[in-house]
Amino acid sequence: MKRILIVAISIASSLSAYSQSLDYNDLGLLFSKDDNYGTARYEAMSGAFGALGGDISAFSINPAGSSVSKISTASATLSNRNTDYLTSYYGNSSSSQNDYFNLSQAGAILSFDTAYNSEWNRFALTFNYKIKSNYSSFYSVKGNSGFLFHSEHFNDTSSPKNKFDGSIEQGYSVEKSGQSSVFNLGFSAVHQNKLFLGASLNFHDIDLSRVALLNEENDDANGNILKAKNRIDSYIQGNGVSLSLGFLYKLNKNIRVGLAYETPTWYEEIAEDYKNDLTLSDVSNLGINGGSDLISELYIYRFKSNSRITASGAYIFGKQGLISFDYTYKDYPNIKYRENDTAFIEANQNFATQFRATHALNVGTEWRFDRLSIRGGYHYEKNPNLLSAVGGSVNKDNIKGFSAGLGYNFGNMKIDLSYRKSENLEFQTLYNLGDISLNNNTSRISGTVTINL
Repeated sequence: MKRILIVAISIASSLSAYSQSLDYNDLGLLFSKDDNYGTARYEAMSGAFGALGGDISAFSINPAGSSVSKISTASATLSNRNTDYLTSYYGNSSSSQNDYFNLSQAGAILSFDTAYNSEWNRFALTFNYKIKSNYSSFYSVKGNSGFLFHSEHFNDTSSPKNKFDGSIEQGYSVEKSGQSSVFNLGFSAVHQNKLFLGASLNFHDIDLSRVALLNEENDDANGNILKAKNRIDSYIQGNGVSLSLGFLYKLNKNIRVGLAYETPTWYEEIAEDYKNDLTLSDVSNLGINGGSDLISELYIYRFKSNSRITASGAYIFGKQGLISFDYTYKDYPNIKYRENDTAFIEANQNFATQFRATHALNVGTEWRFDRLSIRGGYHYEKNPNLLSAVGGSVNKDNIKGFSAGLGYNFGNMKIDLSYRKSENLEFQTLYNLGDISLNNNTSRISGTVTINL
């Protein structure tokens, strides 16, 4: 398809100074986001499965883990996410609550013993769909920043034009819907019941709808008021592909270690349908009639996300229980838009200079009491920002939380439940860098049914 490259700045200057509070760096982070969805067992242990395997969601961390499973299984997971936002905007606070329910995972492991005498004991084919990130959210703020975008009326015929440069109040809201997801197709095998090797091809999908609405009230030196309503709609869709490689090794009957690498995700075409609708009120005392202006454009661009390396370890207490951990490194400075347009070049420079590689730690444990399993976990991930205005230098927006869950094995079927709690401080930009803060408290309840095939 012929690519249409449109500079965001040119759109903004032709209509208003307010174009996109979600810039290309924000979008790049959003495209790269992974909220660690999986089976309820996986989520109850905070995703610390890189050295364990066996569970189908472990495959998304380390593709070598599928062949740990000695029997073929299939599973499906339903999740309910609740997010509370406490927002702060120039001294004013407000709150909002978001609640969403969806199918978050479905897949199968097909495990086969080798039919002849070989040191390769078993191999497995794996198919799995999972949500990476649920974008659905809503927040709103209201107050007076002292700043403004709309100081003139495009229907004002005066020369010079009247200046409405006194800021009275702003109201701003953002509503997002959609999700990013991935379908994994992989193969793994085990050598002498000790060394597990695996690879997977990962097909990623982005589907994001975003509506930002800004209302401004500004006045001139004589108290005449200009009301501006600026609505920006963006619909973004894209598909990408990545490759994962990994191994898992049993040092002895108690200790396992693992290492996995996922390449960057290459999106060959991301399409963004962009609409900017500005409506200005009439100012009757000055004889200015109200009106509106709409710009609709299409952006098409290529994008490369960060890669990921995960080192894992686990200690197995026989059939009684286990403790495991995953350490994950993500290279955010290497995120890149693969275009030569000025806006994308600037975004790439920002990734290289204003973002850092991140470190994440997931710790999980599981204890079995006959057919009943009790699980728990802890997760922490450093934020990629370096700028103090968005929490970087003081680490205010690091993600941290805990998880817990139960499971019951009926024999040919297992039912698992999990609860996951996370919190962090997010920053968004309207007039000045990071001038909207969102205290994000998210909880997720998941239930999984797994059957033996």
